[in-house]
Amino acid sequence: QVTLVESGGGSVQAGGSLRLSCAASGFTDRSYLKGWFRQAPGKEREGVAAITAGGAGIFYADSVKGRFTISQDNAKNTLYLQMGRLKPEDTAMYYCAHASGPSGGMWYDRSRYTDWGQGTQVTVSS
Repeated sequence: QVTLVESGGGSVQAGGSLRLSCAASGFTDRSYLKGWFRQAPGKEREGVAAITAGGAGIFYADSVKGRFTISQDNAKNTLYLQMGRLKPEDTAMYYCAHASGPSGGMWYDRSRYTDWGQGTQVTVSS
């Protein structure tokens, strides 16, 4: 099992930036795919970005391409999400998640991910 703790959320005006972090502990060597998801009130949890443990695969939702950047520091067992040009529609609870193994669906498929953090709130005001 992997324990994930997100940080870095907050309130920001439209056009601003935030960097989210996700610190992992436990059996982190079993993590194959690491992702960021978000859930706005009344909406389904959706994939935002993901990266393979080796860094060769990086994926983004169309809605954040060119504005968000996912990265990782494996020495620190930390995943990041740099968010720029934020919009009010980016307001949501943001979660990081880890998936073990290369199989099991698309990067944005929630069922692939076995370990989830508690989330960090991002609020973007217009």
